[in-house]
Amino acid sequence: MYETYWGLKEQPFDNSPNPKFFYLSPEHDEALIRLMYAVRQRKGCALLTGEYGCGKTTLSRALIQRVEAERYEIGLLTNPSWTATDLLREVLYQLGIESQGTTKTDLLHQLNDVFFRNFQAGRDTVIIVDEAQLIDDDAVFEELRLLLNFQTDDRFLVTLLLIGSPELAAKVRRLKHLDQRIAIRYHLNTLDDAHSAAYIAHRLQMAGQSRPIFTEAAVKLIFDFTRGTPREINNICDIALLVGYSKKATTIDERIIAEVIKDKVGAG
Repeated sequence: MYETYWGLKEQPFDNSPNPKFFYLSPEHDEALIRLMYAVRQRKGCALLTGEYGCGKTTLSRALIQRVEAERYEIGLLTNPSWTATDLLREVLYQLGIESQGTTKTDLLHQLNDVFFRNFQAGRDTVIIVDEAQLIDDDAVFEELRLLLNFQTDDRFLVTLLLIGSPELAAKVRRLKHLDQRIAIRYHLNTLDDAHSAAYIAHRLQMAGQSRPIFTEAAVKLIFDFTRGTPREINNICDIALLVGYSKKATTIDERIIAEVIKDKVGAG
């Protein structure tokens, strides 16, 4: 409702993982380079961890957008609260196969057929497990590890990307057989003050507004409160634009940000 007032074509601070708004900080760039390397060079398994709200999911969508659709078959798993058998069925579903198999053996045979069919067609299979820290059953992690056993003499038939919060790294370290299979790993931190400011400007520009709506003092206060967490920056900036619109403000200054933070802290 505030877009027209601020000269925006769409909401710039929506928390959906829209790769259009992906901000390539040096750390996000490094994380993307490592994941792309794992996928393109068929490294088997890669692990990306990061603080809550730091942009891991958006980064995974940016990765999907950057690889060639004709070369890669990608299965994206976003709610990993399954049994081991449910995991296999979900992987098949995300690869476009509605399985009628009832046993784990049936499902594994179907997966082998899918992976090998892609291989013969010159396509690579990639499985991305987002929010992988939600997996509580070690048997599910073991099933993911065993997917890496699908290979020819000289290459993996599937690339597995595990993405999650810092707890995921601790879970994986405890599972030695899985930990040893991870070829690429990276931990994504929150943004510093300079990149928080650049992040805000980038999202505004992507939404159609190149002029600075937020004052420098406002941006500093946003960073001080959010400590550079993109999801929290989005929350504060979105409400600030709404408050500024309701007040008919010409810019978002530190007083508006302070009001938004006060309301947020009070609500919490």
